[in-house]
Formats: sequence, structure tokens, C-alpha cells
Amino acid sequence: MNRYPLWKYVMIAVTLVLGLLYTLPNFFGESPAVQVSSGKATIKVDASMLGRVESILSADKIPTNGILFDGNSVKVRLPDTDTQLKAKDALSRALNPDATDPVYVVALNLLSASPQWLGKLRALPMYLGLDLRGGVHFLLQVDMKQALSKRLDSSASDVRTLLREKNVRHTGISRTGDSIEVSFRDDETRARAKDLLSTELPGMTVVDTGSGAELKLLLGLRPQTEREVLDTALKQNITTLHNRVNELGVAEPVIQQQGADRIVVQLPGVQDTAKAKDILGRTATLEARLVDGSVEAQNAVLGTGPVPFGSELFKVGRGAPVVLRKQVIFSGQQLTGAQATFDENQRAAVGIQLNDAAGRVLRQVSRENIKKPMAVVLFERGRGEVLTVATIQSELGSRFQITGMDSPQGANDLALLLRAGALAAPMEIIEERTIGPSLGAENISKGFNSTLYGFATIAVFMIVYYQLFGLFSALALAVNVLLLIALLSLLQATLTLPGIAAIALTLGMAIDANVLINERIREELRRGISPQVAISEGYERAWATILDSNVTTLIAGVALLVFGSGAIRGFAVVHCLGILTSIFSSVVVSRGFVNLWYGSKKRVSKLAIGQVWKPST
Repeated sequence: MNRYPLWKYVMIAVTLVLGLLYTLPNFFGESPAVQVSSGKATIKVDASMLGRVESILSADKIPTNGILFDGNSVKVRLPDTDTQLKAKDALSRALNPDATDPVYVVALNLLSASPQWLGKLRALPMYLGLDLRGGVHFLLQVDMKQALSKRLDSSASDVRTLLREKNVRHTGISRTGDSIEVSFRDDETRARAKDLLSTELPGMTVVDTGSGAELKLLLGLRPQTEREVLDTALKQNITTLHNRVNELGVAEPVIQQQGADRIVVQLPGVQDTAKAKDILGRTATLEARLVDGSVEAQNAVLGTGPVPFGSELFKVGRGAPVVLRKQVIFSGQQLTGAQATFDENQRAAVGIQLNDAAGRVLRQVSRENIKKPMAVVLFERGRGEVLTVATIQSELGSRFQITGMDSPQGANDLALLLRAGALAAPMEIIEERTIGPSLGAENISKGFNSTLYGFATIAVFMIVYYQLFGLFSALALAVNVLLLIALLSLLQATLTLPGIAAIALTLGMAIDANVLINERIREELRRGISPQVAISEGYERAWATILDSNVTTLIAGVALLVFGSGAIRGFAVVHCLGILTSIFSSVVVSRGFVNLWYGSKKRVSKLAIGQVWKPST
């Protein structure tokens, strides 16, 4: 009656082993580390950097506990913080000879100290939130006026291009505050321009103004267009920040919108706040320009003459110099898409999509410069580097390809750079908080102790009150905590102080199910039923109540998860997972212990479940 089939015991055993395996990494802590990543969009860190980093540290006699390459950066695990600082200084000096123009980002970091064999099994520790691990918190204010100003500047260029293409004469186009003014000499021309602009620029209002010799059209952004511009700017800035934070190697950064024009950035584990501010505040823009093929430009490349007027000298990546004209054909703001693809000869290429205004300008420029080279330049920290130089083979438009790529991977890298673009609007750090590792360690210690003392108190009460069945309940409760931590680690969830509070709450809720089961068994014994039947009936009849109470609590947890944010969501995740593990441990695991103890006995005269009070007859 009280025996599990073999497969159930095997399932419980496998669950316990997996739970222990995925919980283990959380007990090894973290070790100080240094991370080397690319500081230039044109430079990529590959596996060859491993040997270079190793030789630099060996030359300076700096001991390490392991060096690894994770695909985008090289990470060096170090024995202590003093060695960590020495390694950072040594790598910065060797990898960045010119401190004013750093090629690589050398940042302080923390890595899990768990054994490598656990890592190979994908058994990784939970991520710790800002309040537990320490780190930096930034609140960024996005300059939305600047985003609207950029859109108006772009619209003014579109107006000028449209009127020129349709041969509509005007006497001047100017920006006045949040509007664009177009002047005309007569009403007929103004009416033609109004019809044209209203049709081609549906996102703008076009209003007649002025009289006599000062006939004008006043153009402004519609309210809906303004909202779209602001939303797009905010989303683009968040995406760009995500790309930049990756350089710091932060395991679980928080980058989210707050209000209409603010962005919260939380970087757990980051110790180098100056480096974090530098990367977050970086500005980058893309421009396409024609290569200057004049004799004077060639002399400038060779270093035998000055750069011609109207041109600038750049380098292709960090290699050969090239002279480009200052006239910008299109910028990254006008780029709508960039994907790696293949040309008609099945060679790697990058497909580019531009907006209509940029497409019209490029069509005219390319028509006049067939068989001449065009370059794409990335400007970062006030310095420009040429990403690629390609020859214009035919007239181009809003869609064209950059061919002649070395490999599909090179095409992917260039497409990514082009898509990354720049910040859609400038940002300013208006709030900055740093939580030190010592404060995070104190929070972890207090949270761990509160959970441990709560568990110990519950276990002692259950054993005193329910004796052997109380011991089974305490063991099931321990399994519940084990499985919950293993699930959080397996899902790579972020644990915060509210998450620890949810674990403590889960302990109280989980033991409630065992109290129901034990009291139900006592009730059956009071009725005079045999101990074996009482165990079976107690678990069967308590199951419905346990399920109902946990489902209703789970509904509240899901509501917190769906409608909450920040710390509330962190609490809800642990809360919901804890309900699922508590159902399994309180019913399946605890009964497994009971079945192992009592199921093999043919005769059971009494159950060790504490005092069973029987009504007097």
C-alpha cells in the first residue's frame, strides 16, 4: 500500500543528484578577474589574444588561476584583488601604448570560482543582483529636444531635395524653433509646393503663412510623429547601451526605460566605475564619403604633400591611410537596415537599405562617380576610422550591396557595425550610485543567516511536534530549498534581496503542506484506522487542499510577475518557482521517505507522529 514503484524512487534520486549538482556552484563564490575586450569597432578580439595576454602577464611575473576566451573577450582569473590591479595595469600598458586612443578595454571583473568540470556541465552559479554583488547604478537623462532637432534637420534636407527634384523654385529654407520655413515669390508656386510636401511628407503639418512679398510654408512635426521619434530614440539608445555594456562583461545588466525620457542602467559586479561611465557615454556616428583620387590626395597619402582643401586623411582600420572628401553622402541616422548576404557570384557581401532621402542623394552621387571608390567611416571619441572602401560599380539607390568582403564572418561583422549606429540622442548621467562589494557581502550574509535560522526553527518545531514525521518534513523542506536554488541556477536567474525574502517565504509555505498531511494522518488515526491505511488516506485526502492553496498563491505570484517591475519581478520569479518545488517536495519526496521507512514493514502498530488525541467515549 505504502510503496512507490521503482521508477518513482529512481526519479526522486535523479532529481536530488541534479539538484545538488546545479546548487554546488553557488558555494564556491567568485574570484577577482580582468577582462580584455575590444575598444574599437574596427578591432575584434579573437582566440589569438589568449597567447598575447598570457605572455604579457608572464613577462611581468603575475600569477593567474586560468585564462579563457568566451567569444568576444579574454578573461583572466586571478588569486586576489592586489594581483588583479597589477594585471590590469600591465595589460593596459602593453595593449594600449597610446593612452589617449585605447584599442582595447581592460576592465576589472568577477568570475565564478567553481571547478571547470561543473562549468562543462553547464552548472553555473546564480547571478547576483546589485544589492548582493555590489556594482554601479546610473540614471541617464535622454535629451529628447536634440532627437526632435535631428529629425527636423533631416526633414529640412528632405524638403530641399523634394523641391529640387520636382523643379519647384523657392527663395530659401530655414529652421525656426520647432518648425521649418520655406519662402516663395508667388502663390501658385507655394500651392504646388504645399501639395507636393503634404503628399510626400505625411508625418508633417504644412501651413500657409505670410503675405505679399513674404509668402511662406511653415512645416512642423505632427504630435504622433513626435511621439514616434521620441520612442524610437529611446529604444535605439537602449539597444546601443546593451551593445556597449557587453564590452564590460557584465553577466546580467539591467537596462530599462524609466518614465518618458530616462534610462536606468545597473551593472552588478562592475568595480571600475570610471571605465563604465566612459563606455556608456561614448558617441559614435557613421558617414559615407567619396575617396579623393586627385594627385594632391595621393601625395598626402605618401606623406609628400598636404591634404587637399575639402578633404581629410583617415586610416582604413589601423592600417593604410586614405584621403576622403568632406562631403557626406549619407549618415548612420539614415540607415534603415544592413544584413550579411551574397552577391551574384556567391561571394560575401553586405546589403544596405537607406531611407528615401538618402537614397535620392546616393543615386545622384553614384551616377556621377561610377568606377570611383566610396568609403564608410566610423567616428568614435572624435576620431574617424574607415570601415570599408568599395568601388561604385553602377548607379545606386535606397538598396545596394557592399561587395568584395573577405569572408561571410567579415560581412557579418560589418553589418553589425553598420546596424549598431550611434545614440539617437545625447544622454547625461543625472544620478550615480556605487554599492561596494563589502556591502553586498553583508547583505548576502544577513539574507543567508535569516533563511538558515528560519529553516532551523521550523525543522526543530516539526521534529519536536511530529517526531519522525517531522524529521521527514524537515528533510523534504531541505530538498525544496535545494531544488529551488538549482532551478534558479539552471535558469541563470538574478538573485536579489527580495529574492532571498521570497525563499524565506517559500519555507513557511512549503511546511504548511506537510502540516496539513501530518494532521490528516493524525485525524485518520483518531478514527481508529490502521497506521498503514492512515498514511495512505492522509496523503490522498490532503492533496486536494494542498493543490488548491498553492494554485491560488501561484495566481498571485504570476500577477506580480506580469504587472510588476524591478525588485517585484525578482520576488515573483523566486516565489513562483518555490511554489512548484514545494508541491513536489512536500508531497512526492516526503511520502518517498515515509514509504521507505514504513512501507517495507509488514506490521506497524504505531506511527511516530507525535501525540494523537482521541476523543473521550
